[in-house]
Amino acid sequence: MNTFDAVRSALETLRASPLRSALTMLGIVIGVAAVIAMVAVGSGARDQVLRQIASLGTNLVLVGQGSIQRGGVRLGAGTAASMTEDDAVAIVREIPEARIAAPYVRWGLQVVAGNQNWQTTLYGITPDFVEARDWNIPAGRSLSDEDVAQANKVILLGQTVVNSLFGGGDPVGETVRIGSSPFTVIGVLGGKGQNTSGQDQDDVVFVPLSTAKRNIPKMAKSNPRFVHAMVIKMAEGADMDEAQRQLKELLRQRHRLAPTQEDDFWMRNLSEVAATRDASARALSFLLAAVAAVSLLVGGIGIMNIMLVSVTERTREIGLRLAVGARQRDILMQFLIESTTLSVIGAAVGVLVGVAAAILVARLAGWPTLIEPDSIVLAVGVSGVVGVFFGLYPARRASTLNPIEALRHE
Repeated sequence: MNTFDAVRSALETLRASPLRSALTMLGIVIGVAAVIAMVAVGSGARDQVLRQIASLGTNLVLVGQGSIQRGGVRLGAGTAASMTEDDAVAIVREIPEARIAAPYVRWGLQVVAGNQNWQTTLYGITPDFVEARDWNIPAGRSLSDEDVAQANKVILLGQTVVNSLFGGGDPVGETVRIGSSPFTVIGVLGGKGQNTSGQDQDDVVFVPLSTAKRNIPKMAKSNPRFVHAMVIKMAEGADMDEAQRQLKELLRQRHRLAPTQEDDFWMRNLSEVAATRDASARALSFLLAAVAAVSLLVGGIGIMNIMLVSVTERTREIGLRLAVGARQRDILMQFLIESTTLSVIGAAVGVLVGVAAAILVARLAGWPTLIEPDSIVLAVGVSGVVGVFFGLYPARRASTLNPIEALRHE
């Protein structure tokens, strides 16, 4: 019996009991569909995390004000007003790996345009801040050094603010008010979406650092060089741990902290945060795929069970084939092809069900999904291996039957 004849015989046998064949394939269908759907959900979550990470910028260290103590009581983060613009200048000058140190101040304020208003977060920044955060300007222009030097009343709007104040229209050249101060819109910030903490990065407005300090009452401080925090962009391939150590040492020296004193600033390596989130999303993908793969195992056991029943039912047929000259390998091939055919057909149906399930989850639940061709190929390939593996024992049992005893079987 050649391979073609074996395949035709296997298909005829499966067609003879369509309901049993369908029920046998059900485990494989569910397994493959589960693998594809779960991997799509896991990959979608990981892709979303990676996009959020990319929106933060690369090789960034965020440094902000720490806390102070009064009467033994810690007053909380942000109470140590020791961070200044001069710290940023010193960082770029004295730390070789630091390419940009962008200081900023920040406050929640009401922004008004015409008869519309919106509560948002205002950042007083330098042009380096836009570069450090890899923020593109799709409309208008960015802030310039001249804007900072002259404390110009110009402003950049985030996408959320544009939608809230101007209905998504082009605001460049329009005027918005912060308190009683009018600001001219010079540009629109490109959308970044939510960050890894779920905060809307587009619900912001940027003005020159000097303008914020001079024109916004809430920003007034006794030290005119005061800043809330700074974003530091390190060189590509920099040793972030060593750069952080140098950064901490420099700031402690500049703030004249004794060895026994706590830091009056906090520091966060966004690369570490990004790596942690990525690892968590990757682990989620593997976990979901592993859980779904159990269904394939169950489906394989179902195939082996049905094939063993089939061997018992067709004992006389097997004995007759052996008696008229069929070789053991012909019988082995026939039953292996039957089990593999069950798996492959089940896998094909499972692919359709899995893709449909992933699309349905994305639309109804609003979860991010990403269907990867690799997961489809892997699921189908594994199902084929499952068919061979779990069909091997029944096929071998059938091929080793004694023809005489098989013909006497009733």
